[in-house]
Amino acid sequence: MSTRPRRRRRWAWLAAGLGVLVLAVGTTLVLAYPSVAATTCPRCYGLVPVRDGLYAEPDLSDADRQRLVEMHRDAVARVDAFYQGRRSQPTVLACLTRDCYRRIGGGGERGVAVRNQAVMLSPRGVDPVIAAHELSHVEFHVRLDAPRDQIPQWFDEGLAVLVSNDERYLLPPTAPDRCRDASPEPLPRTLTAWLSAASADEQVYARAACRVYRWVDAHGGPPAVLDLVDRLNRGEPFATLVQD
Repeated sequence: MSTRPRRRRRWAWLAAGLGVLVLAVGTTLVLAYPSVAATTCPRCYGLVPVRDGLYAEPDLSDADRQRLVEMHRDAVARVDAFYQGRRSQPTVLACLTRDCYRRIGGGGERGVAVRNQAVMLSPRGVDPVIAAHELSHVEFHVRLDAPRDQIPQWFDEGLAVLVSNDERYLLPPTAPDRCRDASPEPLPRTLTAWLSAASADEQVYARAACRVYRWVDAHGGPPAVLDLVDRLNRGEPFATLVQD
């Protein structure tokens, strides 16, 4: 008997086994990390394009569609203006219903950045300020080559408040000092500590924003953040550049 048919059968079994493995991994990803899967394939979760980079539920009213377009345009403009252009192009998934947000893996938050490649917005987060906050996280992270763990979470969050111009936590730009809460106590450095602190007192965002605002203002405005990123990428420690 020729060995050729046996080799063909062996390759067929290997191909079949590989196909099963790929399917199993894909299924596990969808079940365990729906947000990753949804941002990778929005259409797989029933979302449709509204404009370039923006997905939402189908059958939107004209008013809702226009609202989403204006929200997205405003949020992108805020990030673009602060960073003097964007290097990131994250996909934005905007849900106008709770069912949609749960389906794509969302929780109780207003919005969340996913793997520096996408932003998910809940019905409470369909707002240019919330969207710009999450887009700021993505832009900041995309620009950083330095290890992320050396950047305190309070700085990342305070910067996002500043970029998004969130007047819940900062006074208007016309104020001589935009700080709403200048309390001097230490701020959370890790993501876990930040989430714990923010769940207990949302005004931790105001304290972080005050710290970042005053540092940026003292160092020449938004270009100071671009210079900070360059210096971090060259290996300078964050602790020598920004004081807690």
